[in-house]
Amino acid sequence: MSLPALELLEKKIERQIRFQIRLLELKRGALGRKIEREFETHRRRIEQKFENGKKRFESRIRRFEEKNGIRIDDEFRFFRSWVEKPLAIGAVTPSGKALARTMASYIDPNISGPVVELGPGTGPVTAALVAQGVEPARLVLVEYDPTFCRLLRQRYPSATVLQGDAYGLNRLLGGVLREPAAAVVSGLPLFTKPIKNRLRLLHEAFSLMAPCAPFVQFTYAAYSPIPRALDITAQASERIWANIPPARVWVYRRDQRSEVRDQVSEVGRSASHRFHSDL
Repeated sequence: MSLPALELLEKKIERQIRFQIRLLELKRGALGRKIEREFETHRRRIEQKFENGKKRFESRIRRFEEKNGIRIDDEFRFFRSWVEKPLAIGAVTPSGKALARTMASYIDPNISGPVVELGPGTGPVTAALVAQGVEPARLVLVEYDPTFCRLLRQRYPSATVLQGDAYGLNRLLGGVLREPAAAVVSGLPLFTKPIKNRLRLLHEAFSLMAPCAPFVQFTYAAYSPIPRALDITAQASERIWANIPPARVWVYRRDQRSEVRDQVSEVGRSASHRFHSDL
């Protein structure tokens, strides 16, 4: 076979190969789109079944309330939110009254300044803070769940309710707080976050709080959700067995000795800067 004939044959084979590759690509694309459509249909079907199941469950809850003359709205709202976002909610039911009272007991209502609550949920700790003597207008409630935010605004219209992520406190509260906070009360599930995130949250809170102001946190665990640190003091309550599940309250404060050391270091740096400037 002559050289020109070989070249023609090679070109013909190359065209056939390109055609077959293009055909395969088209088939693969069509198959991929078919799989995507089937997946999307299946996803929507599952979501619809889940929504229908929630509606049936809500209807049963309402019938149970009417039959027994009770209301379990908060527990149901909390459970539903936990099912949908377990890592964000961190608990199956709202904090019990004993736990809420214990957390509120660490807040002195006579100390001026806003009281910030992180993750108030349906507001059991909020109610305990009001019962402790904190005026609702002083409350700044930071809640991630928009449904809970609407509920809190209805129940505490004079409070400031912010919908957002509490792990960005400086961004959320920087333009809201007109004076240092008298306390921060947290119902956040800290153990779902890395240690560095917990420490950053605590130090951001300290930067917005008055000296010696408490950061009050509850946990179901047997140990502190905040690791030992040189600039933090911590105290724990007794185990609250009346809560389900049993819980403990931890109170953290900025160590004043560390603040003094920071002030001394700052004075030293300023004096050194002035000395070298004079030279």
